[in-house]
Amino acid sequence: MQVVGYRTPDVGVYVAGDREDDNTADVPDSDSHTRHRSVTFESFDSGRELSWSLGERHCAGVVTDEGHDACDVPDAPYCEHHQSTWVCARCTGTCLKDEMDCHDDHAVYLAAFAPDQFKVGVTKLWRLETRLREQGADRAAHIRTVDNGRIAREIESGLAAEIPDRVRVPKKIAGLDRAVDPTAWERLLAEFDPIETYDFDYGLSLSERPVAETLASGTVRGAKGRVVVIENGGTSYAVDLRDLVGYELEPEATDRQLQSSLGAFG
Repeated sequence: MQVVGYRTPDVGVYVAGDREDDNTADVPDSDSHTRHRSVTFESFDSGRELSWSLGERHCAGVVTDEGHDACDVPDAPYCEHHQSTWVCARCTGTCLKDEMDCHDDHAVYLAAFAPDQFKVGVTKLWRLETRLREQGADRAAHIRTVDNGRIAREIESGLAAEIPDRVRVPKKIAGLDRAVDPTAWERLLAEFDPIETYDFDYGLSLSERPVAETLASGTVRGAKGRVVVIENGGTSYAVDLRDLVGYELEPEATDRQLQSSLGAFG
């Protein structure tokens, strides 16, 4: 079995392999290929016991409606032939497609990640809250609604000169046990007139920062965006789901040495 993708905010991973309990519904779309393996979705619900060890890691290939097309190239999570970039993510207002297709309403938003990491972003208006949860935002503010994605990207690009347009996962992990600095957040919002604000609770209730690790063994405590917190041996670990993509899974608990938090020795 190989991890070939992940999903948020309904958190879990797509696993490819020859299985009788095949369920290829609701898998990411891609180009058609001729050789396929079945794909299942493994949900990382809070309280679930995971018992996989990680084997070799190589390219995750491609997933289609028919299943998974494997790739043995050692580059991970994807080789140069299977690496794809969403062209709209690079847009700053000048459409990079042959024909612009983002004609529905878009939201421009600000997102906060504990304790004091902020970003500006855009998304289709109808999926604003979903997009914020996908990123694991602690707080957010919807600051503009515009007619299409081009205008939204122009506004985002202008604001990005002062407010970052991305927050890296290590920064998000560093604040998992903390709350958003309310003074810093209100100071940022004072420059705008928000249409609506959001305050998310992911139910993690951590007393100390989890140890950043890549594993799939232990008890799931919960998730925030694509970061899953797993309890193993008295220590909480923060696992970036993207870091699991490409790994072969063995059906047994990991036996490798893991770094422990100081709290594990209390």
